[in-house]
Parts: sequence; C-alpha cells; structure tokens
Amino acid sequence: MEIKSNKIDELDIRLSINVNEADYAEDVRKRLSAYKRNAEIKGFRKGMAPISLIQRLYGVSARSEAVNDILSKALQDYIQENKLNIIGEPLPSEDRKTVDWEKDKDFEFDFDIAVSPEINLEISKEDSVTYYNVKIDKKAKDSMRSSLLGQYGSLEDGESVGEDDFFTADFEQEGTKVEDTYVAVRSMSEAGKKEIVGKKSGDVIDVDVNLWFENDTDRASMLKLKKEELSGIQPVFKMTVKNIKHFVPAKADQDTFDRIFGKDVVKTEEEFDAKITERLREEYDRERDYRFMLDVKEYLLDKAAISLPENFMKRWIYYANDGKFTMEDIEKEFDLFLKDYRWQMLRRYFLDKFEVKVSKEDLLATAKEFAVYQFAMYGISNAPEDQLQKFAEQMLAHDKESSRIYDKTEDDKCIAAVKERITLKKKDITIEKLRELNG
Repeated sequence: MEIKSNKIDELDIRLSINVNEADYAEDVRKRLSAYKRNAEIKGFRKGMAPISLIQRLYGVSARSEAVNDILSKALQDYIQENKLNIIGEPLPSEDRKTVDWEKDKDFEFDFDIAVSPEINLEISKEDSVTYYNVKIDKKAKDSMRSSLLGQYGSLEDGESVGEDDFFTADFEQEGTKVEDTYVAVRSMSEAGKKEIVGKKSGDVIDVDVNLWFENDTDRASMLKLKKEELSGIQPVFKMTVKNIKHFVPAKADQDTFDRIFGKDVVKTEEEFDAKITERLREEYDRERDYRFMLDVKEYLLDKAAISLPENFMKRWIYYANDGKFTMEDIEKEFDLFLKDYRWQMLRRYFLDKFEVKVSKEDLLATAKEFAVYQFAMYGISNAPEDQLQKFAEQMLAHDKESSRIYDKTEDDKCIAAVKERITLKKKDITIEKLRELNG
C-alpha cells in the first residue's frame, strides 16, 4: 500500500491511497473461509460447499470489504500520525477514479481532507464592547402592575357589553339555532365592535358573521362548524346577547400578593412596588445580556476572521445528511451555518484557553432557567423547587433538549470569561430601543 499526500492549500489535503492485491489477499482468504464455514447452500451440507463456489458467490463483496477496511485504517492512521484536527470526515474526491470490483486487482483511491484552522486570538482591556444600562421608569412599573393584577383577575357579570368583555349568545337562522356560543369582543372586527359595544342582555341584532368575525377559525368555532363548512352557509344571523361577563383585575390586597408571590412574601404596597422593580430589573438584564452576547460574538468573529474550507464543508454537510438536503438547500443556509460553526470553534478555544469547565451543576442551573421560562408561559410564576428540579432533569435526559442546554451553558460561560477581560463601554438605552436592536 502506498499513500501520497498533496497539500492543496492551508486547509485542504488530497490523499491518494494505492492498494495492491498483496495488501488484501490474506484478508480476503480469511473472509471467504468464514463464509464457507457458515454458508448454507442448497445441495451441500453446511460448511461443505467448494471454495470455488464460495469465491464465485462472495468474492467481490469479500474484496470490497477487505479493501474498505484497509482504507479506513489508513485514513485513521494518517490523521493520528500527522496530528491533524480535521473538519467532518474524509470524503471521496469528486474526480475519483471508477472502481471495478470484479475485474480490478489493484486500486487507487483519492480522498479529500479538510484541516481545522488554528486559532491564536488574544483579548485584553484594549478590546471593548458596548454594555447597555436600561433604566426602569414609572410607565414600565405601571404596566407590569396592571399586567400582574390582570393575570389574577376574574370575570364578573356586566350590564352592557364593553370592548374587553365576553358574552354568550344564541345565533338563529331559518330554524337553525346555535345556542350559548362564547364570544370575545376583542376577536371581532372593528365593525363588529362598533355595533356590539353598549348592547345589553336580551338585545337581538342582525349579524353578518363574515364581517363581524373575519378569522375563519373563530367563526367556525362560534357557529360550531368545521372550517370547510363555512362556505355553505348564509352569513346573516339573528344574534341574541345573553350573559355578559366583564373582566375585573385583582385588587392589590394580601390575598392577591400571596397568589402572585407566595404566602407572606409581600405584605405592603411598598413591597409590591419593590417586587415589580426587581422583576423588571431581571427582565431587562436578561434582554441586555442577550444583546451583549450577540455583540461579543460579532466582535470576536470579526477579530478572529477564521478561514474555513467552504467547498469541502458544503460536500460534508451533504454526505453527513445522506443527501437529505440538496446542494441548493445547503447553499441557502450556508452563511448561517458558517457563522455558527466559527462561533463554536471560538467558544471552545476560549473555554480551553481560560480553563473554564462546564459542570453538571452548571447544566442543571441552565435547565432550571429553561424550566422557569416554560412554567411562566403557562402563567405559573412561582413553581416549587422540586417541580423545577424534576422538569430540569427530564430536559437533560432528552438528547435534543440537553444539546440545547449544553450550548447555552457553554455560551454563558464563554461570554462571562470574555467579559472579565475586555472593557465594557457602558451606555444608557431605553427598553424600547433595546428591543428594537434585539429584533
């Protein structure tokens, strides 16, 4: 066997491997002997078929398996002996020679190998990134106060329909009647709202449901139909207003404080105000830190200017996914892929450089952050610690979720390490402007 290496550029290597019959003959003989021992062929007892028949039946597959094993080991040995940090895995060259496994005795194979570039990037206090400070104003505090009291509010009977109200109604049309339909005023069109606001229980109105309820899903649900059945109905109904419900925010009293924050955590208006400020600060800091992370990534990526073997990487993505994506698909998302790949390289570089480790405790803490967010989406702001722990452990046991958590944890640890070593250009900003930057 002969191996020739051709360095195409700093990151691409062409490896030619010549395999002669002498290199694989003994392996083929052993494979055929194994086939013979286990072969069950009609007309022969097990293991008694002549080797000539075994050769005819299995010779080609035995040869290809033996040669492929030689190639695999040769590639692995070459990479290890030359201490190459490669990208992906070796790929057959695009202009490789055609192999005839039945006729050829000697073979020549060409492989492309891509080497990961070395990173040697220094950072210091001479490097600077903007670090925003978001002030909390009265408007934001009032908004959160209203939101919190609204979350724990209730529905009470109303005398007339208001813009934020709900009501039940009957819809009738030529003998067909749909009773006790639940209607939210906010789901109506402006024309519908204009007509319904001020109406009282018992009022009867002619309603064009197509004009009043522009959303097909809402309209179908209200009339208790399937969406595909809507086109077959006349749109004008007589609607009778029945029970009107008015939403009333919760009062800022001890019962509400206990429901929001837990028993006796907040007891006064001043403590309520302090908790609102605390929540806003946590929320704003998360958004500020997200912006900082994006800006640090962008700064470091620009400074590092990492070159990558792009043509090889497109082919590698294609082969790694078994052709699931076309080259056109890959091309569309390739810039984003490259940016993410470069960042993963930089992240690993800095974590190693600054000897930063990711522990199980770090992963669990990140998973709990995810859990808190998930619970909050369902309106649970004070989930018990045991529930957070259980939910976090379940996420870490799930491959896809655990990968996402690991990436987030490594990002956080890397950004924190970089943050300590660079200069922060502090700048005041409004939350509206920050959210505009964050998209």
